Amino acid sequence: MLSMRTLLIVPADSEEAIEQARGTQADVIVLDLEDNVAPSAKEAARGRLRERVAALKGAGRAVFVRVNGLSSGLTRDDLVAAVGPGLDGLVHPKTEAAQQVRQLDVLIREQETRSGVKAGGIVLLPQIESARGLLRCEEIVLASSRIGGLSLGGRDFAADLGVPRTRDGRELQHARYVIATVCAAYRLAAIDAAFAGAGDEAGLVAHAELAKSIGFKGKNVVDASQVDAVNRVFAAEA
Repeated sequence: MLSMRTLLIVPADSEEAIEQARGTQADVIVLDLEDNVAPSAKEAARGRLRERVAALKGAGRAVFVRVNGLSSGLTRDDLVAAVGPGLDGLVHPKTEAAQQVRQLDVLIREQETRSGVKAGGIVLLPQIESARGLLRCEEIVLASSRIGGLSLGGRDFAADLGVPRTRDGRELQHARYVIATVCAAYRLAAIDAAFAGAGDEAGLVAHAELAKSIGFKGKNVVDASQVDAVNRVFAAEA
């Protein structure tokens, strides 16, 4: 199984950020077409996506793409651009129902066929970012055989609860336990939310150690400088 101690999320349209990510020891580099790319820049980002996936794969890196959610109407275009040789996985944000996963699975299979990629070979990582999504975690993981785990999106989850995001992540505690339990039950990888603070390695390590202690296998990272510390925490899971 692919190691997912660290999933470093970078804008799919930023050559600088992608090059910086390539120089880290992140287990997975996630090229983001969603929140980190402005609406006016999404088409251009798609245009260079295959090239960037190929370059990272040629450097021996595991590569995922985070597409825009199905409700955006942009997902099919994202998949046309993303699915092809070298792509290891896809992240679907704001996942709230098994039907979304089933619909996404059909769209991915269409593109696998068109691109000559082995059917079912691309991992899907649904991101849980709402109370509704949390309530349906078990249904979500059972909706497709390509599910590799569940990822917690901390900022949007806190916003959905109507509470502020904190450095220690106390508002995420119930969600963490649910996601970790569901993933353990089905032998999937639970991926923790990114740390909300910058320049606080002690806080980052404490955040990661707590997640690991309740069953998480890795963590989303949005700052390349945090990769090494998170890798050390989850080293036993590599």
